[in-house]
Amino acid sequence: MSAHLPQTFPLPTVPLEDAVGRQSRLMECTARHFEGQQLFEADAGVVPGLGRPRTTARVEAVLADYFGAEAAALVQGAGTGAIRAALGAVLDAGEELLIHSAPVYRTTASTLRGLGVRTVEADFNDRDGLEQALATGRFRYAYVQHTRQRLGDSYDPGEVLSVCRAAGVRAVVDDNYAAFRVPACGVELGAEASCFSLFKLHGPEGVGVVVGSSELVGGVRAENYSGGGQVQGHQALDALRALTHVPVMWALQSRAGAEIAERLAAGEVPGVVEARLANVQDRCVLARLDRPLARELPAVAARYGAAPYPVGSNSRYEIAPLVYRMSSSTLDDAPALADWTVRINPMRAGAGLVVDILRRAIEDLYAAHDQTAAGKD
Repeated sequence: MSAHLPQTFPLPTVPLEDAVGRQSRLMECTARHFEGQQLFEADAGVVPGLGRPRTTARVEAVLADYFGAEAAALVQGAGTGAIRAALGAVLDAGEELLIHSAPVYRTTASTLRGLGVRTVEADFNDRDGLEQALATGRFRYAYVQHTRQRLGDSYDPGEVLSVCRAAGVRAVVDDNYAAFRVPACGVELGAEASCFSLFKLHGPEGVGVVVGSSELVGGVRAENYSGGGQVQGHQALDALRALTHVPVMWALQSRAGAEIAERLAAGEVPGVVEARLANVQDRCVLARLDRPLARELPAVAARYGAAPYPVGSNSRYEIAPLVYRMSSSTLDDAPALADWTVRINPMRAGAGLVVDILRRAIEDLYAAHDQTAAGKD
């Protein structure tokens, strides 16, 4: 039998009524920066004086307004591109960067190698240890991933940012899987910048955003001066249109996930012996099976309509519930979960459909294995 899942500390989510208000506020910000006809127009190119399309600049102004930040820059490369642009704008090769002592998301690890920074780890769950690391005076910047890197992570991102600010250390926050879902993202909690993918928020492929201080965002723009590197006006408008329904959609998804976890924990699906909500990249339900067949379950669940793998984890392509393996960074930390545990994201589905798919898929999977075992006897 596999070990029990560790205790998890899911990040807070935005209740539905609050999400409705946030969705309305996004439209209020849009009205402040767009005249009506401009929402049907999209330009392209490096406009003199702006260095980017006028439409792109307007969408950036909307996002900065919404998050209460000084500035925002749309970038190519989605969330990874945003993180790379933000860190590249403020760090020098060979500089030390404080990070959490946990497996780093693999595309982020590639970015850090490419920038040539020297990472120094501190346990963000341990406030005293974090304060001691910051007190050394070695760091200008810290890098904080808003969602969990380890299942047992319990740190409050706002508290981590507060401790960094008190030590005079600025922070760049990876807000992928958190922006528009949690009550406040990094820049709203005092970070120098938040970075996240708009593709993960139903926007077009490849578009990310850096929201933060004028100084940092100005550095991002200075490094991205070529026409081919710009987010063109039609892409920016596409991203904004998608965002106008994201807050409510995320609130509904979070509510469905909580119901799924409750129903699985109550024993509705034979074969699932434990269920927990967790932020393992996106907010998911972790389901531990009573047999080591988790690697095979996604393919069987797909026969009943589940998505067997992600496209962007909450991209516009993903409407069916996701039944998938644990994230690679989670498995780096806890490899034994690979055989016993799957992660489930309801996407646009209700809890009833997800529970039904799991019940039927596990029944089929177990029956097939029992039949094979009987044939060998």
